[in-house]
Amino acid sequence: MDTPRRLFPSISSLRALEALDRLGSASAAAEELALTQSAVSRQLQTLETQLGVQLVLRDRKRLALSPVAQNYVGEVRQALTQIAQASLKLHVSPVGGTLSLAILPTFGMRWLVPRLPDFARLHPDITINMSTRLRPFNFASEPFDAALHFGEPDWPGTERLLLKVERVIPVCAPALLPAGPPRNPRDLLKMPLLHIQTRPRAWQDWFQKMEVEHSAPLPGTVHDQFTTIYQAALHGLGVALLPNYLIEQDLATGKLTTAYSDTAKIMGAYYLVWPKSKSDDLSLREFRHWLASQAQGDETLPR
Repeated sequence: MDTPRRLFPSISSLRALEALDRLGSASAAAEELALTQSAVSRQLQTLETQLGVQLVLRDRKRLALSPVAQNYVGEVRQALTQIAQASLKLHVSPVGGTLSLAILPTFGMRWLVPRLPDFARLHPDITINMSTRLRPFNFASEPFDAALHFGEPDWPGTERLLLKVERVIPVCAPALLPAGPPRNPRDLLKMPLLHIQTRPRAWQDWFQKMEVEHSAPLPGTVHDQFTTIYQAALHGLGVALLPNYLIEQDLATGKLTTAYSDTAKIMGAYYLVWPKSKSDDLSLREFRHWLASQAQGDETLPR
């Protein structure tokens, strides 16, 4: 490779630039990198001198990236992530490799994790590292090989595998319905409804499918994820729309009861999503094939 040496900046200076862009201030970048602000400033000055381009706009003590630097750092961030991943694998990868997986907390813990011992038995040489993410992200900026995702994946440059159709059921603690479930779904409007941040229109969509018109905002409390809304329902704080995989045991034991009969409605599906660039990764390929066998035995998956 005969690329001029000046076009290969130090990793330290690139990390300083990336941290300044992401965190928005030299002080925050310095804290994250365990450096002084003056050291961060020197790193940035060295980078500008080496590249011959103004990357940082200086307004008294405030530093900000120039428009040219903002474009540059987007590409640099992806390269830094790839370097970090490759370096990490040198230290922790077993013979069969590792798989870094982003999971949805509730679906990951309730649906995927109980199945993983089977994968470990079949592929003991592959290590799966998991981190929770509630919202879509950019594979280029996050060190993941694949992700569990709810809804139609809209990441560019990715492929997907359908895992499970989700059916939600309105449920609550039995004490809220001493006379049993109401006969008319409209009656649920009179009860405290539990909402989840990641699906703000879930109840509106459910009432629409039940042919219940209601134009006013729906009352109730908002919860950040299924773990908290599930606990709120168990303790009698209201009626929640919960996935069947999460509540089957509680319905069977009587801890929860359906708030309206015969109301399981398809609301979406879960997918495994991965970048096309990683499609030939051996660990990911083995994991996809195994997951496909788990999904095929599941209930009424559309093809």
